Amino acid sequence: MKKDLGLRFLDSQAANLKSKTCTEIRRSIQNRKLVGIVALAITIAMGGVVGEAADKVRMSISSIDVSFLTAGLALKRGMFRDEGLDLELIRMNANVSITALSTGDIDFTMVFASVVRGALRGMPMKVVASFMDSSTHLLIARPEYKSIRDLKGRTLAVSTFGATSDVAARMMMKQGGVDPEKELKIIPLGVERARYAALREGIVDVAVLSPPTDTDAQRHGYRILSRFHEHFKLPFTGLGTHLKKLKEKPDEVKRMVRALLRANRFVRANREGTIQTMMDWNKVDRESAVATYDSTWKIFSEDGGISESGLKLVIDQGREAMKIERPVANSEVADFSIIREVQKELGIKK
Repeated sequence: MKKDLGLRFLDSQAANLKSKTCTEIRRSIQNRKLVGIVALAITIAMGGVVGEAADKVRMSISSIDVSFLTAGLALKRGMFRDEGLDLELIRMNANVSITALSTGDIDFTMVFASVVRGALRGMPMKVVASFMDSSTHLLIARPEYKSIRDLKGRTLAVSTFGATSDVAARMMMKQGGVDPEKELKIIPLGVERARYAALREGIVDVAVLSPPTDTDAQRHGYRILSRFHEHFKLPFTGLGTHLKKLKEKPDEVKRMVRALLRANRFVRANREGTIQTMMDWNKVDRESAVATYDSTWKIFSEDGGISESGLKLVIDQGREAMKIERPVANSEVADFSIIREVQKELGIKK
């Protein structure tokens, strides 16, 4: 049976970030914890054959960029369908994703650090795989700033407080010699296009952004002051799910992991095919897609495994932000069993 696979964009800040090229749809999510969220929805038709018995699942991502290319490529190239999954991919702010995951409004999310923090708060969720070994985030500043130290006392744009972009930006600032807590004004501006627009209009001095925005920024004279993956290694995007899903439908979780891991291995092995997918997924020209691929492909995990030391770093960041003094074991926020089973099935040696 022919069916269009939809990619819907949900953004709780849509009322303030209207897109001239997008049709705005306002609606309230039925769950009482999500009532009042304004949704910006776009459906991108992706024709494909979905089997009658395919399991319908919903997964969230934070943005349509290289950070979540694993999901986009798996969707575009039918890897979820091959696993008997009818996926609805939804863009949500990280905080909304965690609420939606905890209430069952979505089945999975790829915002790794936010799932870890949700688990630290006692929410019923865990991460089960990691698909990027570092963040793709960059600090991009206005042309007059030549180093991170020049940004003392200036204004930084992040997505939302506590989101991965916020954490990455603060880490890069510290590494560059600026205390983000004392020497910066940090403002949350939501989605990437809003942060980039604020940078270009002079509302902020620096923004944390991701490829392929860096290619366009450099064309207009803006400066890349830091690339996160050149300084840090830790799990960035991955797969998180509800504890109930892990208990009641472990096979479904395994099929999700397998589809996403196949996508990662495609990225690492097939440069041209990935570039073509990026041009479609990110809606960018070939030059931008090539530059993005060449600067990020090595970050895509070969095996989907969660680094114990990297996970501890993510946990410690969360503990510090939430002022949690007790030690937290990796097993409290992560389930390693699924990815190990998938690795074994695919013949991936650890």
